[in-house]
Amino acid sequence: MNKMELFGYTVEVDDAATQDWYAQSEGWDCPCGHCRNFLQLARERKLPAFLLEALDRLGIPPEKATYVCEFHEKDGLLLYQASWRAAGRILREPAQEVFSSEQDCGTCGHEVYPHGAPGFPEPHFDLMFFLRLPWVLDEPIDGPLPKNTDIE
Repeated sequence: MNKMELFGYTVEVDDAATQDWYAQSEGWDCPCGHCRNFLQLARERKLPAFLLEALDRLGIPPEKATYVCEFHEKDGLLLYQASWRAAGRILREPAQEVFSSEQDCGTCGHEVYPHGAPGFPEPHFDLMFFLRLPWVLDEPIDGPLPKNTDIE
């Protein structure tokens, strides 16, 4: 077990179990435009540096989130909640947690929606983030362009 600090939390991580699970995982596979947009940014490593640094420390590929949800658009950016699971446990929580939907931030906790992490080793915890990200897909934000249906 590897003991470390993440976002003011002291955690103990089983690096081998975490990395083994991600090596076999296909990652988040929601086909909606908002999730595909998030995954494109993750594959290109265009997520905030503090998030990428935490995932790199744990050997977790950014494109293999275990939960992704887009809430709304504000000031030209999309507000996402995204999580990645780690094998291990939280040893100590910070005296004052800063987790807000008003700024990019990260925290440790337990995501109650396990859809994206079936068969994850126990015990575990989640790295959870609120992020403001741009739309980067070459399609309208409301969905792909309709196919040309003109019949000649």
